[in-house]
Amino acid sequence: MERSGPPLRPSGLLAAFSAVVLATGALLATAPAAGAADADLARNGGFEAGLDGWSCSGGSGAAVSTPVHGGSSALKATPAGSDNARCSQTVTVKPDSAYTLSAWVQGSYVYLGATGTGITDVSTWTQSAGAYKQLTTTFRTGPSTTSVTVYTHGWYGTPAYYADDLTLVGPGAGPVAVPAAPAGLRAGTATASSVPLSWTASAGATGYRVYRNGTKILDATGTSATVTGLAASTAYSFQVTAVNAAGESAKSGAVSATTAAGGGGGGDAGLPAHALVGYLHSSFANGSGYTRMADVPASWDVINLAFGEPTSVTSGDIRFSLCPVAECPGVETEAEFKAAVKAKQAAGKKVLISIGGQNGQVQLASTAGRDTFVTSVSKIIDTYGLDGLDIDFEGHSLSLATGDTDFRSPTTPVIVNLISAVKTLKAKYGDDFVLTMAPETFFVQLGYQYYGSGPWGGQDPRAGAYLPVIHALRDDLTLLHVQDYNSGSIMGLDNQYHSMGGADFHIAMTDMLLTGFPVAGDQSRVFPALRPEQVAFGLPASTQAGNGHTSPAEVTKALNCLTKKTDCGTYQTHGTWSGLRGLMTWSINWDRFNNWEFSKNFDAYFGG
Repeated sequence: MERSGPPLRPSGLLAAFSAVVLATGALLATAPAAGAADADLARNGGFEAGLDGWSCSGGSGAAVSTPVHGGSSALKATPAGSDNARCSQTVTVKPDSAYTLSAWVQGSYVYLGATGTGITDVSTWTQSAGAYKQLTTTFRTGPSTTSVTVYTHGWYGTPAYYADDLTLVGPGAGPVAVPAAPAGLRAGTATASSVPLSWTASAGATGYRVYRNGTKILDATGTSATVTGLAASTAYSFQVTAVNAAGESAKSGAVSATTAAGGGGGGDAGLPAHALVGYLHSSFANGSGYTRMADVPASWDVINLAFGEPTSVTSGDIRFSLCPVAECPGVETEAEFKAAVKAKQAAGKKVLISIGGQNGQVQLASTAGRDTFVTSVSKIIDTYGLDGLDIDFEGHSLSLATGDTDFRSPTTPVIVNLISAVKTLKAKYGDDFVLTMAPETFFVQLGYQYYGSGPWGGQDPRAGAYLPVIHALRDDLTLLHVQDYNSGSIMGLDNQYHSMGGADFHIAMTDMLLTGFPVAGDQSRVFPALRPEQVAFGLPASTQAGNGHTSPAEVTKALNCLTKKTDCGTYQTHGTWSGLRGLMTWSINWDRFNNWEFSKNFDAYFGG
């Protein structure tokens, strides 16, 4: 969010191609040649049966009749946006055995590889193939490996590629037996809405199913999963089964877990069931005009003062003052402002200091900066008698260090120090302290595909960088309202890209927060769902306020889909959340400029 118009969104992912070439463009792995008794284990490797047996990311693949290498069909897969058009299938193999993977490909930067080998995953690629060219690599399976995943993919921003006559030659695994029930099921530390589970692998299993109180609730590929969307202070029973091509095992022994109590800063914090959140330009003027605190209509339940900004990027010393008279001729005196804040609070409203914005880069890179942040923010809260804090870190404020790959246990100083600072503030002010956050989609939902600099380096290290902050503070968090504007297209849980400006974008982005999602596609690292009362979504109040303005009719469709499961269009949510907290907008000033269109629509919908 910015002072003089729409906030600039962070740049997209940095080009990672050269790093990936170094990491994956290796020479063919050496392994013994396949024997005479070996067979081709790939299913429908010639794509004569369409995509039967294959799964292509983002719906990127299709069987086509030309160009083909052999037979009458081939695979055509088209990269789009941040999707590299990965098409894969899982094949049952024999442990401690040699395999040869081969395919004919056509196009630029086409990859062929295998994962889950149990020893060393392999890949090979071609920079450019104007006509069909054969790629081949070999590998050996590990002593307990019973399945591998073979794949092809292209590269970001390149045209469609073609693949045909893919084979995986090696010894067949023989008859597949149903795996034994998993052992060692245990529950980790529960939050108010989630329980982490882990168990021991079952020999021969290709996946697992998790049951809650006897009902299947999710599938897992690894030996851990986090069950989300649970009620606070509630006991649950969990079991797990193992599955493979032969079937599903018996259920494991049950483990019980009770979720933590809700409330505190992560609870209602005195907000109405459905709240309207807006930013008030208190320290600056722009084309929307200055609005005095006393003139903010009663529609607004949370008023975020924009902005508290640091004296320097790393100082942690946050300052806030009212807009100068020369810049804002109608500005009230400080005494009048403080009195208006008290009047709003007497009417049940919450007034917060928002830290950051587009211009306010804050990097708490040291413990000294962290401690100064706590002291200076406390002074602002105490001076104006505020109810809490809104974190609106943008730009380069949050960035993950190389090697910081798990959102559940961050190591990057700017992340760790921010979490510590906010927890200190919460402890100081108690359960009534209101904590909200306003990240951009780049820092949250993009984490479904990319997290930090990535396994090979080269990605934008800010991708998904808010996730560890949200996760560590989820039991203190009053409200998360992601900025669904000034955003590039983002992949939703349907593995399709969604673009801002219509109901679909808000539905897909909000569904991710209320459902939870694996971070960077890693099923063992699932970002747990937030509670509906902790979630709102943010929009520009007018076309002048930011890119991605959504008409009132489309806002209503989004609310209908999320709270009633009607008007959902092509995207189907993973639940219905009547307790969704509400909406946020940039800004109160721009809504006034636009004849209060945004707040009037909110009031009409929720009966305000």
